[in-house]
Amino acid sequence: MHNNQLFWTQDLSISFGGLLAVDRVALDISLGEILGLIGPNGSGKTTIFNLVTGIYTPTSGDFFFRGESLLGKPPHEIARKGIARTFQISRLCLDLSVLDNVFIGMHERQKHWLVDSIFRRGLLADEVAQGREEAFSLLSVFNKDLLDAAGKPVGALPQIDRRRVEICRAMAMEPKLLLLDEPSAGMNPEEMAALMEDIKKVQQESEGISIIIVEHDMTVIRTISDRVVALNYGRKIAEGSFEEVSHNPEVREAYLGKRGHSL
Repeated sequence: MHNNQLFWTQDLSISFGGLLAVDRVALDISLGEILGLIGPNGSGKTTIFNLVTGIYTPTSGDFFFRGESLLGKPPHEIARKGIARTFQISRLCLDLSVLDNVFIGMHERQKHWLVDSIFRRGLLADEVAQGREEAFSLLSVFNKDLLDAAGKPVGALPQIDRRRVEICRAMAMEPKLLLLDEPSAGMNPEEMAALMEDIKKVQQESEGISIIIVEHDMTVIRTISDRVVALNYGRKIAEGSFEEVSHNPEVREAYLGKRGHSL
Protein backbone atom coordinates (compact mmCIF):
# COMPACT_ATOMS: atom_id res chain seq x y z
CA MET A 1 0.00 0.00 0.00
CA HIS A 2 1.24 3.44 -0.93
CA ASN A 3 0.57 6.40 1.35
CA ASN A 4 -1.95 7.95 -1.07
CA GLN A 5 -3.70 4.70 -1.98
CA LEU A 6 -7.37 4.87 -0.98
CA PHE A 7 -8.80 1.60 -2.22
CA TRP A 8 -7.53 -1.63 -3.73
CA THR A 9 -8.65 -5.18 -4.51
CA GLN A 10 -6.61 -8.34 -4.06
CA ASP A 11 -7.30 -11.30 -6.38
CA LEU A 12 -11.01 -10.42 -6.33
CA SER A 13 -13.11 -13.25 -7.79
CA ILE A 14 -16.72 -14.40 -7.97
CA SER A 15 -18.41 -17.35 -9.66
CA PHE A 16 -22.06 -17.78 -10.57
CA GLY A 17 -23.08 -21.40 -11.12
CA GLY A 18 -19.58 -22.36 -12.21
CA LEU A 19 -19.10 -19.29 -14.41
CA LEU A 20 -16.16 -17.17 -13.30
CA ALA A 21 -17.55 -13.64 -13.68
CA VAL A 22 -14.62 -11.83 -12.02
CA ASP A 23 -11.27 -13.59 -12.17
CA ARG A 24 -8.57 -12.56 -9.65
CA VAL A 25 -8.85 -8.86 -10.44
CA ALA A 26 -6.38 -6.50 -8.78
CA LEU A 27 -7.08 -2.80 -9.14
CA ASP A 28 -6.40 0.26 -7.04
CA ILE A 29 -7.19 3.95 -6.89
CA SER A 30 -5.33 6.79 -5.23
CA LEU A 31 -6.65 9.82 -3.40
CA GLY A 32 -8.18 12.30 -5.85
CA GLU A 33 -7.81 10.03 -8.88
CA ILE A 34 -10.41 9.27 -11.56
CA LEU A 35 -10.12 5.68 -12.77
CA GLY A 36 -11.89 4.58 -15.95
CA LEU A 37 -13.09 0.96 -16.00
CA ILE A 38 -13.81 -0.32 -19.51
CA GLY A 39 -14.60 -3.58 -21.26
CA PRO A 40 -17.19 -5.21 -23.52
CA ASN A 41 -20.64 -6.15 -22.21
CA GLY A 42 -20.35 -8.98 -19.70
CA SER A 43 -16.70 -8.28 -18.87
CA GLY A 44 -17.37 -7.88 -15.14
CA LYS A 45 -17.42 -4.10 -14.63
CA THR A 46 -20.77 -3.77 -12.83
CA THR A 47 -20.12 -7.05 -11.00
CA ILE A 48 -17.00 -5.48 -9.47
CA PHE A 49 -19.11 -2.53 -8.31
CA ASN A 50 -21.58 -4.98 -6.75
CA LEU A 51 -18.72 -6.76 -4.96
CA VAL A 52 -17.10 -3.67 -3.48
CA THR A 53 -20.45 -2.24 -2.30
CA GLY A 54 -21.45 -5.45 -0.53
CA ILE A 55 -24.29 -6.50 -2.85
CA TYR A 56 -22.31 -9.63 -3.79
CA THR A 57 -19.86 -11.57 -1.62
CA PRO A 58 -16.62 -12.58 -3.35
CA THR A 59 -15.95 -16.27 -3.91
CA SER A 60 -12.32 -15.49 -3.10
CA GLY A 61 -10.01 -12.52 -2.72
CA ASP A 62 -10.41 -9.35 -0.70
CA PHE A 63 -10.81 -5.58 -1.03
CA PHE A 64 -9.54 -2.77 1.16
CA PHE A 65 -10.61 0.81 1.83
CA ARG A 66 -8.32 3.13 3.80
CA GLY A 67 -6.27 0.10 4.79
CA GLU A 68 -9.25 -1.84 6.17
CA SER A 69 -10.66 -5.02 4.66
CA LEU A 70 -14.38 -4.63 3.91
CA LEU A 71 -14.87 -8.28 3.02
CA GLY A 72 -18.21 -9.53 4.35
CA LYS A 73 -19.46 -6.08 5.39
CA PRO A 74 -23.11 -5.32 4.53
CA PRO A 75 -23.89 -2.56 2.00
CA HIS A 76 -25.04 -0.01 4.59
CA GLU A 77 -21.80 -0.38 6.56
CA ILE A 78 -19.66 -0.03 3.43
CA ALA A 79 -21.64 3.12 2.54
CA ARG A 80 -20.97 4.54 6.00
CA LYS A 81 -17.26 3.85 5.58
CA GLY A 82 -17.27 6.21 2.59
CA ILE A 83 -18.09 4.31 -0.64
CA ALA A 84 -21.14 5.43 -2.64
CA ARG A 85 -22.40 4.49 -6.10
CA THR A 86 -24.88 5.08 -8.86
CA PHE A 87 -26.52 2.37 -10.96
CA GLN A 88 -26.91 1.66 -14.68
CA ILE A 89 -30.68 1.72 -14.24
CA SER A 90 -31.84 4.78 -12.32
CA ARG A 91 -33.13 4.20 -8.79
CA LEU A 92 -34.52 7.69 -8.31
CA CYS A 93 -38.00 8.15 -6.85
CA LEU A 94 -39.58 9.81 -9.88
CA ASP A 95 -42.65 11.10 -8.03
CA LEU A 96 -40.58 12.84 -5.36
CA SER A 97 -38.90 16.22 -5.78
CA VAL A 98 -35.26 16.75 -6.69
CA LEU A 99 -34.57 17.97 -3.16
CA ASP A 100 -36.25 14.99 -1.51
CA ASN A 101 -34.31 12.54 -3.68
CA VAL A 102 -31.02 14.11 -2.60
CA PHE A 103 -32.20 14.17 1.01
CA ILE A 104 -32.92 10.42 0.81
CA GLY A 105 -29.24 9.92 0.01
CA MET A 106 -28.36 11.19 3.48
CA HIS A 107 -30.32 8.50 5.30
CA GLU A 108 -27.24 6.51 6.36
CA ARG A 109 -25.87 9.64 8.05
CA GLN A 110 -29.01 10.39 10.06
CA LYS A 111 -28.66 10.10 13.83
CA HIS A 112 -32.20 10.86 14.98
CA TRP A 113 -35.19 8.84 13.78
CA LEU A 114 -38.24 7.10 15.29
CA VAL A 115 -37.63 7.57 19.02
CA ASP A 116 -36.53 11.18 18.54
CA SER A 117 -39.56 11.91 16.36
CA ILE A 118 -41.68 11.14 19.43
CA PHE A 119 -39.61 12.30 22.38
CA ARG A 120 -36.99 14.72 21.04
CA ARG A 121 -38.62 16.39 18.07
CA GLY A 122 -36.36 19.42 18.20
CA LEU A 123 -33.25 17.35 17.49
CA LEU A 124 -34.91 15.61 14.55
CA ALA A 125 -36.22 18.91 13.16
CA ASP A 126 -32.76 20.47 13.41
CA GLU A 127 -31.20 17.54 11.56
CA VAL A 128 -33.83 17.65 8.83
CA ALA A 129 -33.30 21.40 8.40
CA GLN A 130 -29.54 20.93 8.22
CA GLY A 131 -29.95 18.10 5.73
CA ARG A 132 -32.11 20.19 3.43
CA GLU A 133 -29.57 23.02 3.60
CA GLU A 134 -26.78 20.60 2.66
CA ALA A 135 -28.90 19.27 -0.20
CA PHE A 136 -29.41 22.78 -1.57
CA SER A 137 -25.67 23.41 -1.29
CA LEU A 138 -24.83 20.19 -3.12
CA LEU A 139 -27.26 20.96 -5.94
CA SER A 140 -25.73 24.41 -6.26
CA VAL A 141 -22.18 23.09 -6.50
CA PHE A 142 -23.12 20.38 -9.01
CA ASN A 143 -25.24 22.48 -11.35
CA LYS A 144 -27.01 25.71 -10.43
CA ASP A 145 -29.86 24.96 -12.85
CA LEU A 146 -30.89 22.15 -10.51
CA LEU A 147 -31.65 24.69 -7.78
CA ASP A 148 -34.48 26.12 -9.91
CA ALA A 149 -35.86 22.59 -10.28
CA ALA A 150 -35.41 21.61 -6.60
CA GLY A 151 -39.16 21.44 -5.96
CA LYS A 152 -40.06 19.64 -9.19
CA PRO A 153 -40.63 15.88 -9.37
CA VAL A 154 -37.59 14.11 -10.80
CA GLY A 155 -39.82 12.38 -13.36
CA ALA A 156 -40.40 15.77 -15.03
CA LEU A 157 -36.68 16.35 -15.69
CA PRO A 158 -34.68 15.50 -18.83
CA GLN A 159 -32.32 12.53 -18.72
CA ILE A 160 -29.16 14.56 -18.07
CA ASP A 161 -30.72 16.28 -15.04
CA ARG A 162 -31.93 12.94 -13.66
CA ARG A 163 -28.35 11.68 -13.85
CA ARG A 164 -27.14 14.81 -12.11
CA VAL A 165 -29.66 14.26 -9.31
CA GLU A 166 -28.61 10.62 -9.00
CA ILE A 167 -24.97 11.62 -8.61
CA CYS A 168 -25.97 14.32 -6.10
CA ARG A 169 -27.85 11.69 -4.11
CA ALA A 170 -24.74 9.49 -4.00
CA MET A 171 -22.63 12.52 -3.03
CA ALA A 172 -25.03 13.26 -0.17
CA MET A 173 -23.38 10.38 1.70
CA GLU A 174 -20.16 12.45 1.70
CA PRO A 175 -18.18 9.55 0.21
CA LYS A 176 -14.44 9.41 -0.32
CA LEU A 177 -14.88 6.94 -3.19
CA LEU A 178 -17.68 7.40 -5.75
CA LEU A 179 -18.55 4.61 -8.20
CA LEU A 180 -20.35 5.82 -11.35
CA ASP A 181 -21.98 3.11 -13.47
CA GLU A 182 -22.68 4.33 -17.02
CA PRO A 183 -23.57 7.90 -15.97
CA SER A 184 -23.88 9.15 -19.57
CA ALA A 185 -26.19 6.38 -20.81
CA GLY A 186 -28.86 7.73 -23.17
CA MET A 187 -27.24 11.14 -23.62
CA ASN A 188 -26.15 12.92 -26.77
CA PRO A 189 -22.51 14.13 -27.12
CA GLU A 190 -23.30 17.66 -25.89
CA GLU A 191 -25.05 16.32 -22.77
CA MET A 192 -22.20 13.88 -22.10
CA ALA A 193 -19.64 16.68 -22.29
CA ALA A 194 -21.71 18.85 -19.92
CA LEU A 195 -22.08 16.00 -17.42
CA MET A 196 -18.35 15.27 -17.45
CA GLU A 197 -17.62 18.93 -16.71
CA ASP A 198 -20.07 18.78 -13.79
CA ILE A 199 -18.43 15.63 -12.42
CA LYS A 200 -14.97 17.22 -12.61
CA LYS A 201 -16.29 20.32 -10.84
CA VAL A 202 -17.85 18.25 -8.06
CA GLN A 203 -14.60 16.33 -7.59
CA GLN A 204 -12.62 19.54 -7.26
CA GLU A 205 -15.15 21.01 -4.82
CA SER A 206 -15.20 17.83 -2.73
CA GLU A 207 -11.60 17.85 -1.51
CA GLY A 208 -10.38 15.44 -4.16
CA ILE A 209 -12.91 12.65 -3.94
CA SER A 210 -11.77 9.54 -5.85
CA ILE A 211 -14.00 8.25 -8.66
CA ILE A 212 -14.22 4.96 -10.54
CA ILE A 213 -16.30 5.39 -13.68
CA VAL A 214 -17.68 2.59 -15.87
CA GLU A 215 -18.43 3.81 -19.37
CA HIS A 216 -18.91 2.39 -22.86
CA ASP A 217 -18.29 5.75 -24.51
CA MET A 218 -14.55 6.10 -25.06
CA THR A 219 -14.81 9.87 -25.52
CA VAL A 220 -16.00 10.09 -21.92
CA ILE A 221 -13.21 7.81 -20.68
CA ARG A 222 -10.55 9.73 -22.61
CA THR A 223 -11.86 13.07 -21.34
CA ILE A 224 -12.25 12.37 -17.65
CA SER A 225 -9.94 9.50 -16.63
CA ASP A 226 -6.47 9.86 -15.13
CA ARG A 227 -5.89 6.13 -15.65
CA VAL A 228 -7.78 3.28 -17.33
CA VAL A 229 -8.24 -0.42 -16.52
CA ALA A 230 -9.65 -2.73 -19.20
CA LEU A 231 -11.47 -5.99 -18.46
CA ASN A 232 -12.53 -8.93 -20.62
CA TYR A 233 -14.25 -12.12 -19.48
CA GLY A 234 -13.76 -11.01 -15.87
CA ARG A 235 -9.97 -10.58 -16.19
CA LYS A 236 -7.87 -7.43 -16.21
CA ILE A 237 -6.21 -7.29 -19.62
CA ALA A 238 -4.64 -3.83 -19.62
CA GLU A 239 -3.89 -0.84 -17.39
CA GLY A 240 -2.36 2.58 -17.98
CA SER A 241 -3.14 5.86 -19.67
CA PHE A 242 -6.05 6.00 -22.13
CA GLU A 243 -3.60 6.08 -25.04
CA GLU A 244 -1.72 3.05 -23.76
CA VAL A 245 -4.84 1.01 -23.11
CA SER A 246 -6.64 2.02 -26.30
CA HIS A 247 -3.67 0.84 -28.41
CA ASN A 248 -3.25 -2.43 -26.50
CA PRO A 249 -3.74 -5.35 -28.96
CA GLU A 250 -5.72 -7.45 -26.47
CA VAL A 251 -8.07 -4.52 -25.77
CA ARG A 252 -8.56 -3.87 -29.50
CA GLU A 253 -9.37 -7.53 -30.04
CA ALA A 254 -11.83 -7.58 -27.11
CA TYR A 255 -13.76 -4.63 -28.53
CA LEU A 256 -13.31 -4.97 -32.27
CA GLY A 257 -12.12 -8.47 -33.08
CA LYS A 258 -8.73 -9.56 -34.37
CA ARG A 259 -8.78 -7.05 -37.21
CA GLY A 260 -9.60 -4.07 -34.95
CA HIS A 261 -7.49 -0.93 -34.78
CA SER A 262 -7.10 1.50 -31.88
CA LEU A 263 -10.29 2.68 -30.15
